[in-house]
Amino acid sequence: MQKKVVVVGAGAAGLMAAGRAAERGCDVVVFEKKSQPGKKILISGKGRCNITNTTDMEGLIENTPTNGFFLYSTFYTFSNYDIIKFFNDFGVATKVERGGRVFPESDNAGDVLKALLEYARKNKARLVYNSRVTGIVAKDGRIEGVMVNNKDFYECDAVILAAGGASYPGTGSTGDGYRIAAGLGHAISDLKPSLVPLVAQEDWVRELQGLSLKNVLLKAYDQKRKKIFEDFGEMLFTHFGVSGPLVLSASSHMVSCGFKGCFISIDLKPALDEQTLDARIQRDFEKYSRKQFKNSLDDLLPQKMIPVIVKLSGINESKPVNQITRSERQQLVKLLKNMIINIEDARPIAEAIVTSGGVNVDEINPSTMESKLVKGLYFAGEVIDVDAYTGGFNLTIAFSTGYTAGNSV
Repeated sequence: MQKKVVVVGAGAAGLMAAGRAAERGCDVVVFEKKSQPGKKILISGKGRCNITNTTDMEGLIENTPTNGFFLYSTFYTFSNYDIIKFFNDFGVATKVERGGRVFPESDNAGDVLKALLEYARKNKARLVYNSRVTGIVAKDGRIEGVMVNNKDFYECDAVILAAGGASYPGTGSTGDGYRIAAGLGHAISDLKPSLVPLVAQEDWVRELQGLSLKNVLLKAYDQKRKKIFEDFGEMLFTHFGVSGPLVLSASSHMVSCGFKGCFISIDLKPALDEQTLDARIQRDFEKYSRKQFKNSLDDLLPQKMIPVIVKLSGINESKPVNQITRSERQQLVKLLKNMIINIEDARPIAEAIVTSGGVNVDEINPSTMESKLVKGLYFAGEVIDVDAYTGGFNLTIAFSTGYTAGNSV
């Protein structure tokens, strides 16, 4: 008799799980609470969708700081290179960018979603929208079915819980999976935001709201002044603090130390060492020798940043450039190479790209993604207590765990 399988959630993990379970001969139905599938896929990577990374197996584990060891088996079952081949086979040509990041050649996340939907439908998995799974029914430690929209009972032999995390609730990730899993006796580790904008202590940061910086070097430090992250790229100032790709990446390294008391250092001119930057500033000062200090930095900094740098430098804004001392100039150099922002907190979990925390991995079989507590219950994606850094690693987890659950069910 054909096995009846319910998949909860039509996201990256759920669609991959549904396609694989149906491909293996199961009768699969996917219940999705929203009116359309894959909302989070469509906004990932700024709409470009960083599907995976070309690093080796150790690299995948190292970039998954929360319980990466748990994923060895599933990464071998469906690796990052299997993911690339999967999408290539469904007509999604891919390209590799800095840091091994893999994107669709089209830069269109819609192509990724289309491939997953085609996979599910080709294997006759059925997708039902506007249908929220509100509970899973189990008897004597075995799955019996699911409750949909608090009123309809749907009988099944197995459930793959791929309901996402608690971040970006507008996409459907509102923590349902955690509540359902807890109701079946599973332990849920503390939920925290990861890959999240950061709240700054300094008031001057808010004066730079809307300013985007490119080609800067950002270093992040914990409360003990130990460096925990360093990368080069782009960041953004906001009304509460800082955001942008560099900041989101740094934030995932701060989850374990709780954000508060951490700080970041920004090198505004990473291509120049202090000596070269000093020479550059001297040339600008010669060029603007008759101007006041506040009017001498136009060639060096974005206009919006000048008043802030002038204030932080401690140099009188009205001081004629030709009267600035060597020690004042060197103070300016050090500021441009090491602009400190103290972190007060992270933004709420609803604004995070990824949820850190979830179903305890000790209660899940790492080879099959099946619950050790309830027969026929499987987990996939963000609902599990695993999360990774930026670079395609979180979607790799979603696809690999989804495929493994669908393959095992």
